[in-house]
Amino acid sequence: MDKKNFKMIDEGFICESCGKNVEPLGYTARDHCPFCLHSKHVDENPGDRASSCHGDLVPIGVIPFKNTYKIVYKCSLCGMIKKNIVSRDDNMDLIIKLSTNPVNY
Repeated sequence: MDKKNFKMIDEGFICESCGKNVEPLGYTARDHCPFCLHSKHVDENPGDRASSCHGDLVPIGVIPFKNTYKIVYKCSLCGMIKKNIVSRDDNMDLIIKLSTNPVNY
């Protein structure tokens, strides 16, 4: 990803996976549900909303990233693998559970 292609969009939404109201993050772009960790395949590059897929990005694992972690997703429609950085308000029980799954992609 080219940094100049990143578009900062921090907006709230209703999670299509668990139905909970997700508030904007406030310090960076909100890109997944902190309750169930699911996301939606709407971007080609972060924030561009250019994907026509709109599939459910299912969390399949966690990988180390700098001093934190990234959630690894697989799209339920097209199979694309994406990664999003963990947010401060994410469900840590689910993060820990995902960290026990080896990620092969």
